[in-house]
Amino acid sequence: MADLKRKRGRKPKTVVDNSADAAGISSKEALDDGVLSATPVETATTNGDPQTHRRGRGRPKKGGKHEEEVDRDIAASPERRGHRFADHNGDITTVLSGDLRHGAELAAVAAAAKAAPSMDAVVKVFCVHTEPNFSLPWQRKRQYSSSSSGFIIGGRRVLTNAHSVEHHTQVKLKKRGSDTKYLATVLSIGTECDIAMLTVNDDEFWEGVSPLEFGDLPALQDAVTVVGYPIGGDTISVTSGVVSRIEILSYVHVSTELLGLQIDAAINSGNSGGPAFNDKGKCVGIAFQSLKHEDAENIGYVIPTPVIMHFIQDYEKNGAYTGFPIIGIEWQKMENPDLRLSVGMAHNQKGVRIRRVEPTAPESNVLMPSDVILSFDGVDIANDGTVPFRHGERIGFSYLVSQKYTGDDAQVKVLRKSKILEFKIKLNAHKRLIPAHIKGKPPSYYIVGGFVFSAVSVPYLRSEYGKDYEFDAPVKLLDKLLHAMAQSIDEQLVVVSQVLVADINIGYEELVNTQVIAFNGKPVKNLKSLANMVEACKEEYLKFDLDYNQIVVLQTKNAKAATSDILAMHCIPSAMSDDLKT
Repeated sequence: MADLKRKRGRKPKTVVDNSADAAGISSKEALDDGVLSATPVETATTNGDPQTHRRGRGRPKKGGKHEEEVDRDIAASPERRGHRFADHNGDITTVLSGDLRHGAELAAVAAAAKAAPSMDAVVKVFCVHTEPNFSLPWQRKRQYSSSSSGFIIGGRRVLTNAHSVEHHTQVKLKKRGSDTKYLATVLSIGTECDIAMLTVNDDEFWEGVSPLEFGDLPALQDAVTVVGYPIGGDTISVTSGVVSRIEILSYVHVSTELLGLQIDAAINSGNSGGPAFNDKGKCVGIAFQSLKHEDAENIGYVIPTPVIMHFIQDYEKNGAYTGFPIIGIEWQKMENPDLRLSVGMAHNQKGVRIRRVEPTAPESNVLMPSDVILSFDGVDIANDGTVPFRHGERIGFSYLVSQKYTGDDAQVKVLRKSKILEFKIKLNAHKRLIPAHIKGKPPSYYIVGGFVFSAVSVPYLRSEYGKDYEFDAPVKLLDKLLHAMAQSIDEQLVVVSQVLVADINIGYEELVNTQVIAFNGKPVKNLKSLANMVEACKEEYLKFDLDYNQIVVLQTKNAKAATSDILAMHCIPSAMSDDLKT
């Protein structure tokens, strides 16, 4: 089988070179063949830096005719790890032929006609990005430019994709038929749902434009029209199709799993952030990624209105984006009859078994491993983890959780040792030991004796090992990425990122991306705690216990004295990042 890639679209302004060194799924990556891959792909940038990828111990690359090359940022969400393709509504795909196809084409034409009056609300987004440099965290990479699409909504606001303005330095908007670019301000970025909200202070921008109205979630075979500014020209572009599937999708920006629409309209680079209209001229979604596969044509993905409205209402309610909550568990299907009998389930009972509970999740106080979740907020959960969605459709019960807001309560019914119990749990955002993104902040670092210590994140791994980091990164880091759970809210995985060679660190030069377990016998909880312990150390030696039973020992006085010379040699302004100084 050929390479399977889901891609995001954002058009490059100028193509110069390729780079995979990015934070989050870099917006640079939107530039591969006019679309952005479901995992990091090598992309063309403007004034981008070439990336050197380090080799490491990792999983062997899969090969063979029937293997799928699917690079994902992170493991599936906790409730779906181990069965990330389980939440489907039956893999319903629209296949049109004869009169049915002709009818769909007519409906698509009608939809395009209805969308025409709303096209003036579709804008072109120009962004200059300056990404962090994880290999040299005290500086940033060279800036580059990109263009994408967006649209005007009520309240003098504009929506586009998060990856379109990620690590933005400057954002400008241009209306249809205008020759003026207006400076925009980014109000909020929803990394998980790949949506960003912008505004423009210049009153002239809002003159003569009516905001788009949102429509309901479309049904299968409903006509949709995608409008935007894709690659291939500078004017507005319109493509039409139908809704062919509605299910929980992996959002490639950070591999979160939320409701999504699959359509058969083309979504190319530059389409990202553009609206999808129904046959009444109302917006039913935001174009954000596409599927590239030799056996598939014109498969695009749209963020539906329930996800969009969740983002907008979250911002209006809290003044900022707080994210989509999760239920902090890993779960197992209960389709095997013997498994159901062993936990005391009656013939008419259905549900999913809890494998592990996140220690940092609020529900860890009430839920336990081996509990069987029977229902969530009064909705019964099937043995395969799905719940009724619409007529003839089912969807993963994580959809019910994603409809909630951070801090909301939910009622959960569980079976524990043959007894039915009900609990009220508080939902919260997910705390990962290795986070999927760094929320636009610069990476943290600490330097002593030439040793550069960093906290690991998915963007860090992608920067170090490229788009194939799931194969090339050290096995122990991958194990932490896929299976480890944070034991506290502020826990981080700290590594020796590299060693800046000097006389003080002779013999340690080859240490690269090795986890720091303890310092002078005390466990390392996070990067800040390590920096504080080293700075306050009065002992004769600095002793770092590393993974693979390695140790690093330096004389305290000499190591601290050599640090300033090493910083000067490499033009590093400070021995630690600003966030560690507070």
